[in-house]
Amino acid sequence: MTTLTMSPTLGDLLKFELNGNYNRETVTLKSGTNYALGSVLGKITASGKYRLSPNALVAGDDGAETATAVLIGAVDATGGDKPGLVVVRGPVIVSKDPLVFDASVSDATKKGTKYTQLAAVGLVPRDAA
Repeated sequence: MTTLTMSPTLGDLLKFELNGNYNRETVTLKSGTNYALGSVLGKITASGKYRLSPNALVAGDDGAETATAVLIGAVDATGGDKPGLVVVRGPVIVSKDPLVFDASVSDATKKGTKYTQLAAVGLVPRDAA
């Protein structure tokens, strides 16, 4: 028998949000990536665009190394910059399981740093909510 698996949904990711009109923003996602729901993003200081938040500074993408937002809808930006809906300020609780990190965020310590950065802007990651 074939086993079917479902991708995470917004309900799997977003466990509490005080007010969508306050917590959410439409931002520009940097081209070159197919962003999944739950992508942990950082803002590039020079352009104001968002990208997957890397573990350390990436030349030309200064500022993105600090996680400041979580994408709440998948966006394919492989062919160019695209708008995306994110939560950028709390109070918000997100589940840790569906969060998607940059490839450089590869172990529990680095993920812990990203969780702390998100919590600093009111986006609180929880194991189970």
